Amino acid sequence: FADLVLETWDLQCERNGREHRTAEMGCQQLVVRRGQPFTITLHFSGRGYEEGVDKLAFNVEMGPCPIETSGTRSHFAVTDFPEESGWSAVVQQQDGGSLSISLCSPPNARVGRYSLTLETSTGYQGTSCHIGDFILLFNAWHPEDTVFLRDEDERCEYVLSQQGLIYQGTRDYITSTPWNFGQFEDDILSICLKLLDTNPKFLRDQNRDCSRRNDPVYIGRVVSAMVNCNDEDWGVLAGRWDNHYEDGMSPMAWIGSVDILKRWKKFGCQPVKYGQCWVFAAVACTVMRCLGIPSRVVTNYNSAHDTNGNLVIDRYLNETGQEDRRSRDMIWNFHCWVESWMARPDLAPGYDGWQALDPTPQEKSEGVFCCGPAPVRAIKEGDLQLKYDIPFIFAEVNADVVYWVVQHDGSQKKSTHSSVVGKNISTKSVGRDSREDITHTYKYPEGSEKEREVFVKAEHKKSSLREEDEGLHLKIKLSEGANNGCDFNVFAVINNNTDTDRVCRLMLCARTASYNGTIGPQCGMKDLLNVTLAPRAEKSVPLCVLYEKYGESLTQDNLIKVVALLTEYQTGDVVVAIRDVYIQNPEIKIRILGEPMQKRKLVAEISLVNPLAVPLNNCMFVVEGAGLTDGQQIKELEEPVEPKAEAKFRLDFVPHQGGLRKLMVDFESDKLTGVKGYRNVIIAPQPK
Repeated sequence: FADLVLETWDLQCERNGREHRTAEMGCQQLVVRRGQPFTITLHFSGRGYEEGVDKLAFNVEMGPCPIETSGTRSHFAVTDFPEESGWSAVVQQQDGGSLSISLCSPPNARVGRYSLTLETSTGYQGTSCHIGDFILLFNAWHPEDTVFLRDEDERCEYVLSQQGLIYQGTRDYITSTPWNFGQFEDDILSICLKLLDTNPKFLRDQNRDCSRRNDPVYIGRVVSAMVNCNDEDWGVLAGRWDNHYEDGMSPMAWIGSVDILKRWKKFGCQPVKYGQCWVFAAVACTVMRCLGIPSRVVTNYNSAHDTNGNLVIDRYLNETGQEDRRSRDMIWNFHCWVESWMARPDLAPGYDGWQALDPTPQEKSEGVFCCGPAPVRAIKEGDLQLKYDIPFIFAEVNADVVYWVVQHDGSQKKSTHSSVVGKNISTKSVGRDSREDITHTYKYPEGSEKEREVFVKAEHKKSSLREEDEGLHLKIKLSEGANNGCDFNVFAVINNNTDTDRVCRLMLCARTASYNGTIGPQCGMKDLLNVTLAPRAEKSVPLCVLYEKYGESLTQDNLIKVVALLTEYQTGDVVVAIRDVYIQNPEIKIRILGEPMQKRKLVAEISLVNPLAVPLNNCMFVVEGAGLTDGQQIKELEEPVEPKAEAKFRLDFVPHQGGLRKLMVDFESDKLTGVKGYRNVIIAPQPK
């Protein structure tokens, strides 16, 4: 027989991409999921393949030092039926000189970029030919993959959806901001693989690191460390929380991960400035979804940062309600992290499912700024000794807060109110733009017997939060929404739940604040030395907060912290109430003109009204949306926008993908920053 001569071949990127749900990554490269067959076609010249005469085998190799024993290299022959445990190749059909072969990786294969070589031999003669590279991802559709997720709607949301909502604001006023995850956008997959190849564990021991890339627990831990740059490890983002962002992008200005990851690559893996918790979490979510691990961003309101691990956050206030003697322990208005779905064969049974991963640099874990994966189930059960970092996250959702009021003589009074941590833990609902509350996955109902058992196990002596019906009660209420540019009222509502008259001093103070708990200047104050309350009576005391007072010092987080201190003269008891008021930005209006269809021009009309009493200068709209716009579209307005006037522009774009998409808009100016808006658009597929 003459030698078998390979003439051309086809990796069938488009067909395999459709079947493996990776088509949106483009058909320039073959991207497939592990454990699932993919088809390639070989064309021979001269004569066709003859079974029994010709032997065909493949070599797949991954990483810089491929070794069989590390699972980064495999050599396998073409056979009649698929191999169960390893790589396999099976003839599918033959048509003259062309041969279709179905290749399949094991469901626990290492993920990453592989090179594929074909070896042909007839008799003693053999040749080998490199026929291309392909990228292998985790497979949430395969029952034997450790990231297998049963529900198709969940797989669509947590692996395939390129856009989402991230929850911010305050627990009393939850807001959502749109985010473009963009995990299938051009170049993002290769950047995610570069991130794995830049991590210190890879640089220390390439063979060991690559051999562990079959394990989502390992990958999650690496990603959690690499999204921040605190270990001087070429990480993606630099964090900053001090409201000075002039030498980079303000964390509030980002609208998606694509821009951040592309900047990181473009500038030689230098950290991108700047991120805060939701930016770190969203970028990690993009990387995990891109690699095929189901992931979502979650927000915890009133999140505790407990530095000394005693599960108590002590805050000190002076008699005017001002924070005093800063302890390193903080309460963040909200804090975002990522949950990724995976099995935990490294732990006892019962801890599979959602795992918390926190890429925001807060505390070191095994010497590195990373956190997780921590089974959410273990956090709920108080199993603090399991891997990884459960005590820290347990404290974020369960710590106790004690307010100490420091009198002028230096003595301290413990407030009778203990603020509550770990509220309204939120994530975007599957397939809808509404909020799903997942607090119950992190903790048992407050005050329940089960909660008590968990606290005993975790050695957490939680002070009783059952507010006594006796005594004085204090609450801060808001009459209506607080809009940027307007004055608004807050009310201290005092209840005397006793049968005697009470005489008190009421201090009411408003200060601008950042979401991580730091406080700015005062913007409203009232000190009433003589508040008399009849038995069983209620009194409401207003404080008007003026725009002319808060406008200058409002941070980009748009928060005002109102503190009320009620001191009873007779007993000396102090009651503290605290409320964070979210100042609402104006709405961005988005109108879509034309019939939304793939590869056909659309127009978006985008506008916003200036709510302030002063003109806005250096106005800029930034628009993006995976599958809709070609990257980011930036429009700078030449003229200032006068008070109550409208900033508007028209954007032409050509959607290149069908289906439900989000067009996202960010507005920046000198006085009004980080204003977000989005519009859902359903793009009809191109007629065939």
